[in-house]
Order: sequence, then C-alpha cells, then structure tokens
Amino acid sequence: MFRVGALLAGVMLASTIVAKADPVTLDLWTIDREGEYHFVMAKEFEKLHPDIKVNVKHVQFSDMVNDLARAVATGEGPDITYIDNPEVSLFASRGLLLDLTPLIAESKIIKVDDIFPGPRSSVTWDGKVYGIPRGANTIALYYNADMFKAKGLDPDKPPTTWDELYAAAKALNDPVKNVYGLAFSAVASEEGTFQFLPWAQMTGASYEKIDTPGAAKALTFWSKLIDEKLASPDTLIRSQWDSTGTFNAGNAAMVISGPWELPRMSKEARFDYRVTMLPTETAGGPRASALGEGDNVILASSKHPKEAFALIEFLYEKMPIVWNEFGYLPAYSVDAKDAKWPVHYAVFAESMKFAKNRGPNPEWPRISKAIQTAIQSTLTHQSDAATALATAQADIDIVIGK
Repeated sequence: MFRVGALLAGVMLASTIVAKADPVTLDLWTIDREGEYHFVMAKEFEKLHPDIKVNVKHVQFSDMVNDLARAVATGEGPDITYIDNPEVSLFASRGLLLDLTPLIAESKIIKVDDIFPGPRSSVTWDGKVYGIPRGANTIALYYNADMFKAKGLDPDKPPTTWDELYAAAKALNDPVKNVYGLAFSAVASEEGTFQFLPWAQMTGASYEKIDTPGAAKALTFWSKLIDEKLASPDTLIRSQWDSTGTFNAGNAAMVISGPWELPRMSKEARFDYRVTMLPTETAGGPRASALGEGDNVILASSKHPKEAFALIEFLYEKMPIVWNEFGYLPAYSVDAKDAKWPVHYAVFAESMKFAKNRGPNPEWPRISKAIQTAIQSTLTHQSDAATALATAQADIDIVIGK
C-alpha cells in the first residue's frame, strides 16, 4: 500500500508540475507585420513571463473590424487586439470589450490621468475605460529637400498654405521622370477619412457637419490635384503605407503621412527628407490634424483576462520607447532619450496639439463610410463635392439622430 500510495503521490506531483509548466496562451491580433511593434513586444513580454505564450496574428488594417466581428460571433476571437481608436466605442457599446476600469484601479503601472486627453478619450466609453493607447500619431507633410533644390524651390521654406502646396506640387511634378508632386491617400477606407478630415476641419467643418462650403472647397482641392495629375490616379486606391512607399522610392516629391513611417523611411529614402506641418487653407488660418494610432484592448470573451492585462500593463510601461523604435508618439509624457529623428518628431509633436478625434461614436464606421463615399464620388466625378457631401450629411444625420 505504501508503495502504491507513494506512486500515486508521485503521479499527482508530476501532474501538478506539468500543469504549472504549461503556459497560458494569449492570442493577439494586430495590424503590425513581422518585426514590428506587437511582434517585438510579445517576445520581450514572454522573456519576462515564461509561463505566458503570446500568439501574434497579422490582420490587414482594412479587415480588422469585420474580422473581429466574425471571430466574436463564432467564439474564435483573440484575447487582445489592436483597434483603431474610433472603433473602441463601437465594440465597447456592444459589450464586446472587457471593462478595464477595476483592473486599472488596482494597477501600480497604468495611470489613466497621465494619458493625454485625446488618446484617453479614445479608450473611454460611458465613463469606463476599455483599452490603453499603444501610442499616438498624427499627420504632416514630408518633402524631398533634394527635389526642392533641383526645381529651384527653397527647402527651408516648405508650403504653408493650400495655394503654396499646389504651386509646389506643380513645380515639382515631373512626368518624364515619373515623379508626382504630391502623394496622399484617398482610399475608400478609414485611412481616406483620416487623411481628409483635417482639411475639412481647417475650414470649420467637422464629421458631424461635413456639408459646408469649406469642406467642399477642401474636397475640390483634392480633386484638382488628381485631375491635373499632380497626384497619381492611384491615390483613390492607395493606402498611406503605399503612398509613402512612392515617396521613399523617389516617385513623389511630397507625401502626407505620419511618424510611423520614419523607421522605414530612414532605411528606404536615399535623399534629404524633411517634414512640416500640414499647410493651412490661408496664411495664419486655423490648423487641424488627425489623431491616429490605435488601442490595445481585451475582448470580454477572453479566458485569460488576468494574463492579458499583464501584457497590457507591460505595453503601457514600454511607452517611452515606442516613439524612437516604432515611429509612434507616446500617449503620455515621457523623457525622450537618444532621439533618432528629433527634428521630425518636434514637428509631429507640435501637430499633435491640433489633432482631433474621429468620434467617439459607436456608429463611427457608418459615419466614416459616408465620408469615404463622398470622397470617392467626387474624385471620380460621379458628383460634385457639394452634392456628394450633402448626401454624406444626410446619412450622418440619421446615424447621430438629427
């Protein structure tokens, strides 16, 4: 009996050891590619937490919302996911995200009040916190200083108004060398809305009130750039990533994009690339920019909320390095050390002061879709800007209950 009992005890002990050795597995979805933020951070987290394994899956930015919705419906959603900041209210309002408020209250790492107001509002819904920003970003105007010099333009005096931007794009345009004056993204996705709203907001328009003469002027300006082939016809289907790729390759003299491009640009661009604030409608006119970047959230269906939150805390604590390693601006004040691109980041940091949220509204995808449709309709000449934006406004009014 003793020998049998000892054997059973040994088996029980072994099973206990095996149970403890089996790591918890977290599934994390991201728009990042291999070697980028979430992939790198997951490996670093695993080194500190050998009992937790993180499976990272890349999802296309444009597919994330629909893929998440399908996965949640079938019970196959991840534990943690990246969500573009205007989508948090969509998922939170439907009870699909874990309320982090009580976990944050007990956290010794996350201090919500330290997060800048814009990013903080992006993760807040109905007074509760449903995510933590992984960083922040905005957009500005990159330009090729070497091309400026070659065309007789002063690289120390980049465009400051829409008229100056048009004139520079025209001077820099070089069809013989396959160089467009300007690259930007008007794609029929959230990226198109993200890039267009600041132009409308500079004129006093907003996502709630988009059918204004100023917004129509902004959209007409975009159309003019494409019609005169100062921007590529592919602008209608090209993402921000692809648009910046043409700039890096020397096929566009200027591009509208964000700080996330700096790590790639530093490797690909073989010229003097600089950045300046988005030009305003008129000299000294109101500024606007877009508040970008996404948030790390935990799905309410996660079977490992404790471990998932530990990863969220780790990512928050690593905020001081994101601006230098991955091209994001930090979502809270950090001591920036060993800056790789201090001049560029200073421009984006200044631009952040004028960055505006998209929403929050739980029906943001419908609002954004209305704006995207107006953009596409105008740029393909199916409608004039004023009519297209009036149609968008009618759809938006239904969504926001006007």
